[in-house]
Amino acid sequence: DDEEIALTAEPKIDGLSCSLRYEQRKLVQALTRGDGATGEDVTANVRTIADIPARLPAGAPGLFEVRGEVYMAKADFAALNQRLADEAAVAGKEARQFANPRNAAAGSLRQKDAGVTAQRPLGFLAHGWGEAAALPADTQSGVVAAIREWGFPIAADFAAVASVADALSRYRAIEEKRADLPFDIDGVVY
Repeated sequence: DDEEIALTAEPKIDGLSCSLRYEQRKLVQALTRGDGATGEDVTANVRTIADIPARLPAGAPGLFEVRGEVYMAKADFAALNQRLADEAAVAGKEARQFANPRNAAAGSLRQKDAGVTAQRPLGFLAHGWGEAAALPADTQSGVVAAIREWGFPIAADFAAVASVADALSRYRAIEEKRADLPFDIDGVVY
């Protein structure tokens, strides 16, 4: 009971999982999870998302995969659906709207036309990494802090916790503000 634990806790963003591969610090590929074995290449579309740097800064490893979620904020989702409804009304057509922010983000990211994706209000929150030539720190908190320093947004509620009581407290804090978060979440990831 008195042994310290080392965990991180953060909201689980309800978005589309995306892995960003940087070689020589340049974004070369972006993949979704796809069918679980083979991802969908969404590189051209990811390049239109302002939250995703085209290059990592000097000092970052030459090979590094940043993992995170492409999402659409709740307010942006409502505005997009309203815009689609307005455009349909002007054209005298039935409005084709998205059911929820996750579907809107997924549909927007998987567009064949990157120009359409560029017009959609997509965000990205980094939460981890994949293949890496080297790690910039020896803890998850340290690596995520480096990823943030490289220009990627991370969840404001990302935090290290050092006990079961801290982990449960973090869960309750996120749960209390869940409805007020700008994006949908599926819970808390430790």
